[in-house]
Amino acid sequence: MIHWNDLRNLHVVRQTKNIIYQWWKTDILIINEENIVNPSSLKDNFAFHNPLIKELFQKKSFQESFTKSLQNIQKQDKNINSSFLEKWHGTGLNLFIVPIQNYTHFTGFVVATGFLVDRENEKIETTKQQWISMGFSEEWYLKHKEYIPLIPSQDKNHFIDLVEMIAKEISSVQQELMEKSQQINEVPKSHSLSYGNMVGRSNQMHQLYNLLDKIKHSHNTILIQGENGTGKELIAKSIHQNSPRKNGSFIAQNCSALNDNLLESELFGHVKGSFTGAYKDKKGLFEMADKGSFFLDEVGDTSPAMQVKLLRVLQEGTFFPVGGTESKKVDVRIIAATNKNLKKMVEEGSFREDLYYRLNVINIQVPPLRERMEDITLLAEFFINRFSQQPKIFTKKALEKLNQYSWPGNVRELQNEAERLAVFTGNDTYVKEDFLSDKIKNKDNNTQFISFLNANHSGKIMKKAISQLERQMISQCLKQEGWNKTKVAKKLGISRAALVSKVKEYKLEKRSLKSNNNLLRKKIGM
Repeated sequence: MIHWNDLRNLHVVRQTKNIIYQWWKTDILIINEENIVNPSSLKDNFAFHNPLIKELFQKKSFQESFTKSLQNIQKQDKNINSSFLEKWHGTGLNLFIVPIQNYTHFTGFVVATGFLVDRENEKIETTKQQWISMGFSEEWYLKHKEYIPLIPSQDKNHFIDLVEMIAKEISSVQQELMEKSQQINEVPKSHSLSYGNMVGRSNQMHQLYNLLDKIKHSHNTILIQGENGTGKELIAKSIHQNSPRKNGSFIAQNCSALNDNLLESELFGHVKGSFTGAYKDKKGLFEMADKGSFFLDEVGDTSPAMQVKLLRVLQEGTFFPVGGTESKKVDVRIIAATNKNLKKMVEEGSFREDLYYRLNVINIQVPPLRERMEDITLLAEFFINRFSQQPKIFTKKALEKLNQYSWPGNVRELQNEAERLAVFTGNDTYVKEDFLSDKIKNKDNNTQFISFLNANHSGKIMKKAISQLERQMISQCLKQEGWNKTKVAKKLGISRAALVSKVKEYKLEKRSLKSNNNLLRKKIGM
């Protein structure tokens, strides 16, 4: 939940408070229940612009009379829904008090402190007598007279509107943050606790969470496959942290970052004198990962020679340091990852088949962000509030742009965009469309659709081109969901009846596709 100091520092709130002080010399305080119970916190927790008001709040009697007015209002009704013009007892000044409502629940007050509604001399003179009767000297009064906040009668309504606007802004932020918190809590609690660094509520992520739950007690080798930026290392860390090896080391190495000689020395270590510069024995990462987990990223980029050495570790748990003559044995769980299609590489002869099957004991497919679009809003809010000093809220238009973008760099690209937005929004609470990167804000995010029409349907009428694209989308979703029409309809955002009609229209039933494929094979002589 948002802290009250953050609410007081919301950009709109600070700007409005400054305007009110510039025009009428009136300080605005945002009070929560702690300030009401503990009056002494007022002088410590608030920055006062007006020297007179600041001096009054240094005196215990005025602190208590101020909070007494708030306590009386609070006692009247827990569902306070109207503003109050009260006397600040002992000062002759007014207080304008606006309750802050979070839905129907009272959470605090916005208070315009100590002012007079007029510029008539008799009002000022009356106040002078009151100050003197309270024990202040005439000299003191004359010195502070210019700081008495005076609001002309004609400005009264405008002044009230501005103070009430602050209360509405705070209430709006509280409500939005509460809604976002509820949305995040919709993710099953066990998953958010077990895999707290992983964010997502889509079906694909739930399937991933369920799979991780099933394998967390095992010691088997795991192969994680997915595009760059999908969070493969994050998944590997989650597997380690929830496994029986969690008390051991988690070691990670990107296999594409080093050439073969350097990678071999890094993985297996070396003995003194084995090559120029080897001045002493060095432990390899496999030895450092003993009794723990070793994450081999981009394993598809390893050379055939390196693949042989990795196969030996997987089969026997042994290896030779560079230049060594004695083998070393380790107990390491290997979690490998790649953005390449290893099965295809095996067929092409660029990746060893025996190593592939050793790695592919448990296979985890990580979906790209474009296939779990419902997670974009959740991820964007999670990242920007992680990088920001104060809570941030995306506007509706900004979220629309984020959800229209295809995110070729996946979650990593979204994380980078959120980090950039945290800097560029500064003290603004709301993340508007204007703050977004040009590629997201200005680029026509229907590029794929337009290029599809241009490349494949030149000269055809739009209706026919759209039908072709619709058929392609439905066909792809049917294959992804195993022809489960209920899931496909939900994914596409249409009714099941509408989907059945489209499937029939486009002849996408499994039987129809099989028949068409057989016919095609006959035509090409297969």
